[in-house]
Amino acid sequence: MEKTPVEKRYMPRRGLAFKLLIPVGAVLFASIFIWSHFSTRYQERLLIDKAVSDVDKFCNSVLKLTWFAMLHSPSEDMQDIMESMAEYNDIQEIRLYNCQGQVRFSNSPQEIGITGHKEDISCRVCHSAEPPVMKPDIKERTRIFSSDTGELRLGVINPILNGPSCSSADCHYHPPEITKLGSLDVVVSLEAVKKEISLSRKMSVWTAVYLFAILAVTICVIILFLVTHPINRLIKETRLIALGKFHRMKDRKNSGDEIGQLSTAINAMGKEIQEKQTELNLEKTRYQYLFEQVPCTITVQNKKYELIEFNQEFARRFNPSYGDHCYAAYKDLDAKCMNCPVEKTFKDGKPHFSEESGVNKDGSEAHWFVKTAPLLDEDGRVVAAMEMSLDISRRKKLEEKVRISEKKYQAIFKNIPNPVFILHRTEFTILDCNDSALAVYGYARGEIKGLGFDILFPGKAAFEQVRERIDRPFHERVVNVKKDEDYLYVNIWISPADFVDKNVLIVTAVDITNSVETEHQLIQAGKMATLGEMATGVAHELNQPLSVIKTASGFIARKISSGREIDGEILKTLSGEIESHVDRASKITNHMRLFGRKSEFRKEAVNINDVLTRAFDIFSQQLKLREIDVIWELGKSLPLISADPVRLEQVFINLLINARDSIVAKFDTEGMNRQDSPPENDLRQITLKTHEETGKVRVKIRDTGTGIASLHMDKIFEPFFTTKKVGQGTGLGLSISYGIIRESGGEITVHNNKDGGATFIMLFTVEEDISG
Repeated sequence: MEKTPVEKRYMPRRGLAFKLLIPVGAVLFASIFIWSHFSTRYQERLLIDKAVSDVDKFCNSVLKLTWFAMLHSPSEDMQDIMESMAEYNDIQEIRLYNCQGQVRFSNSPQEIGITGHKEDISCRVCHSAEPPVMKPDIKERTRIFSSDTGELRLGVINPILNGPSCSSADCHYHPPEITKLGSLDVVVSLEAVKKEISLSRKMSVWTAVYLFAILAVTICVIILFLVTHPINRLIKETRLIALGKFHRMKDRKNSGDEIGQLSTAINAMGKEIQEKQTELNLEKTRYQYLFEQVPCTITVQNKKYELIEFNQEFARRFNPSYGDHCYAAYKDLDAKCMNCPVEKTFKDGKPHFSEESGVNKDGSEAHWFVKTAPLLDEDGRVVAAMEMSLDISRRKKLEEKVRISEKKYQAIFKNIPNPVFILHRTEFTILDCNDSALAVYGYARGEIKGLGFDILFPGKAAFEQVRERIDRPFHERVVNVKKDEDYLYVNIWISPADFVDKNVLIVTAVDITNSVETEHQLIQAGKMATLGEMATGVAHELNQPLSVIKTASGFIARKISSGREIDGEILKTLSGEIESHVDRASKITNHMRLFGRKSEFRKEAVNINDVLTRAFDIFSQQLKLREIDVIWELGKSLPLISADPVRLEQVFINLLINARDSIVAKFDTEGMNRQDSPPENDLRQITLKTHEETGKVRVKIRDTGTGIASLHMDKIFEPFFTTKKVGQGTGLGLSISYGIIRESGGEITVHNNKDGGATFIMLFTVEEDISG
């Protein structure tokens, strides 16, 4: 607010200089004039004391002259002495009293013989008390008074004591007991002293005025240059700070005093305020930009629901004016809403939320989310409310689409032909399942919901195998149990998902029981075919121990028939041979029985070398009959793999049979064409090699047979494909072997050798939990 002329005129009087000058001037004035007063009084006392001292000296001189005159001169000369001394020394009155108070001598002859009274001013000095007291101090014997004409006079009375010279003199005798013989009263004029005192007073006053003026001017100049000007600069700088004109501020040198330090502090404060103001301006710009650019409408309303502020989005959509009512601006109503969150905020001072629906100006359905917040003053009172409205019409439409989509997918979920389970991700409880799961496993929905997923497994161990590998998306040939305790084979797909704000697992099970059973039948048929092809070799294997048993038993029978005694050592040897060959035959039949038995697929820890050796043992005799050599290159200390050992043995037997047949076919063909001339390379070999790679076990079965034609290479593992003659092969061996190796988590490949024949390579993954 701008100052009036009167305020501007009197403003300096209320300034710091004025406030300093008033007390300093008052103290200075009082000090100087008090000093002048006491100095004048002191000069007066000095002049009075000097006059008293002069009168006292005169009195002493008069007393000496009087004493001398009284001793040596006639008494009539005393009057002349008095008159002459009074006239010479400008004495106004001089008189000599005897001890009876009678004036004996005076410069005024008419006073001679008069007896003074005790009340007289000259007599009251000694007779102010009874008995009279002789006061030795000159100040007590001095009186200052005015004459009848108004002249100021000084009177000094001196006692005349009875000295030894007086009490023993011959001229007149005074008894010694009389101490006072009389008194001398001298009165002089003080007009000259009065003039000197008046002059001294004038000089003191003018000196005081001069000193006051000089000191006042000096103090004013000091205050002006050391206080007023620096403070005015500080005021100017603070006003520049208040106006935000920081660029006009100047860095001043610190004078070292308090004002200099204050100036430095104000400059530092100005710089800090400038930095803070810059930050605040940036924040203000940023928040103003956010306020204007947010994709929702924001309004600020007073208690009358009038718009006092709004952002660009609100202005763009509704084109309001300041002061419009909120309900009229964007809802086209005549009164406030029934459930008004702004009203609630004004009542309790708290934020409120609401979700409202309406119709846009173009007639389309609108939905919006409203949040209000109070705006408080310094006293904490609600003075306005901010309302933020977020258009959620699109979200509402999407929610409706999601609801329809969810309903559709829920129908799909329920009608998927394969069982689908929704499991808790950590507890593995069944949260939900589709109708196919209920149909396949025989449970009602109310029965299975909330149960653990392990209820569908034949035991805890089987479930733990799946749970420990839950991160794997695919689990093959898992055995499950129905409610009626029937078993079924399933392939399981597991994937994580979010379901009703929970982390869940979606488990899809595919019933493969029929395919597994068909596969088992094919595998069993393959086994039977393999056993059939092995029949000749097995018969030869059994003939050898039977021949030994028959020979030994015939020898014993002939000895018994002839009645001859059998040597004990020979009998022991024969019994040992019979026992060993019986064990061999039993081992062959047991191996054949186990190999041909129908069994379920079951993985376990397997040493690949042991399985390969067992497969060779059951097949070795057939290779010997065909003069086929076997080269062994088995790796040592191989890690274990996870596989079904019986089925893996079937794979190796199938590959050995194919190798045998390939070698036999090659040399039968060469024998027909060579006309009894031996071939240059007549090798009949099968190489069995195993070794470890990084996390893998590799098996090679290499033969020197005919190899595989290039047009058959892509079909070699297909079911019922064979290159053998009709009646010599079923076409299932390699197909079954491929399936068994894949079930074991391995791979099988084949390629032709450069020098003839083929090599089958099998690669198995090492299972860390069983290999360690």
